[in-house]
Amino acid sequence: MDTGFTVEQMRAAATDAVRAPSLHNVQPWRFRLRDGGIEVLVDQTRHLPATDPSGWGARIACGAALFNLRLALAVAGTPATVRLRPYPAEPDVVARLLPDVPRRPTPAEQALHAAIPRRFSNRAPFWPDPVPADARWRLGEAARAEQCWLELLIGVSAVAAFGEIAHSAHRVLERDPAYRAERDAWVRAEQSADGIPAASGGPQTEPQDVLPSRGFGGRNRAPGRDFEPEPLVAVLGSPGNTAVDQVVAGQALQRILLTATDLGLSASMLSQPIEVPSARDQLRLSLGRFGTPQMVMRIGYGQPGWPTPRRAVDEVVDVPVQA
Repeated sequence: MDTGFTVEQMRAAATDAVRAPSLHNVQPWRFRLRDGGIEVLVDQTRHLPATDPSGWGARIACGAALFNLRLALAVAGTPATVRLRPYPAEPDVVARLLPDVPRRPTPAEQALHAAIPRRFSNRAPFWPDPVPADARWRLGEAARAEQCWLELLIGVSAVAAFGEIAHSAHRVLERDPAYRAERDAWVRAEQSADGIPAASGGPQTEPQDVLPSRGFGGRNRAPGRDFEPEPLVAVLGSPGNTAVDQVVAGQALQRILLTATDLGLSASMLSQPIEVPSARDQLRLSLGRFGTPQMVMRIGYGQPGWPTPRRAVDEVVDVPVQA
């Protein structure tokens, strides 16, 4: 019986893991093989001090990468048991995976795994078509499968109330010159392995918009290209707000995003009301839910697009040195 994963298994799984989303597409993860286990680490060299001073966003991103890693290993017939934050003295290690009993992948795992290369953040306006009830139910089930909750805000009044919180948070962030400079530093006018391509940045926020956008590309939209008036807004929450809760929420986020992709839906993330503590508290109170909001998504049907670039696997994996 195998006692651990191989370098080849780690590299193959990491190819899917790096397709996870992250703030400004900084890709704040590393993967290493140690004593037969694959470990997922926060890469502190990719810290965003102005946007993510607490490291919340990096842990969410590493949790999303961890979910992709789990899927890739399961689809390869080598599922893993996962221990979160296994070393108190090494807080940057967010997870350690060891081989579980080999088995065939489930159809659900295969469908979600197939969605990994097709998932991307769609910051453009969506079509007005509503998300049907069965799809909304599946998105909620995806959150529950990872021990999190998903609150769907439907209708003009609910979305407008959230929009006020989101716009307020957006204004707070935009008043910080360090935040603006950090965001602009990650916009890529030319081809790059990280950051947000200007063409994928989405249009600038305008006064009539229900929800704010970061406007990475700085583009003004064409007349008549307003955002949908009644977007489906989904708030993802976890029972608590410890570092482990944030990694768990990252896994739930990725399961939701892959489920949405499998359903033919598009999604973009609105983290401004999570990044501003007072806005996050206001959002939590407005929902009346137990726990902590960890991410907000705008979900709907949209124009096909393309994923943002990723660094090569060789740049993010560490392998044991042979004696």
